Amino acid sequence: VQLQASGGGLVQAGGSLRLSCAASGRTFSRYAMGWFRQTPGKEREFVAAISWSGGNTYVIDSVKGRFTIARDNARNTVYLQMNSLKPEDTADYYCAAKYSGSNYYYTRAYQYDYWGQGTLVTVSS
Repeated sequence: VQLQASGGGLVQAGGSLRLSCAASGRTFSRYAMGWFRQTPGKEREFVAAISWSGGNTYVIDSVKGRFTIARDNARNTVYLQMNSLKPEDTADYYCAAKYSGSNYYYTRAYQYDYWGQGTLVTVSS
């Protein structure tokens, strides 16, 4: 599976962005997906995850109520809708995929098999 993340950019605090992660391959619908973020000098941080069906999702507390993860299996794409952005959300955002036989999500970086390149989100104050 190859992953291509896009949608990052510069936005003012309080603004919105939607990140997309397009996946190649015929079995996208069997992959759980996740979004992580990283700033220089810090470890990659888990942000959100979704099961292969889209029926199970999870976001971290610091983005709850502001970020939403969703997927469109017909388009082989997972999204991260980010609203009410804050300067502390500034980071490189990465999508990741894990082949999963269970309809569950995963929150640890080591659990994922494939990674996309980062897309930079910069939130100005």
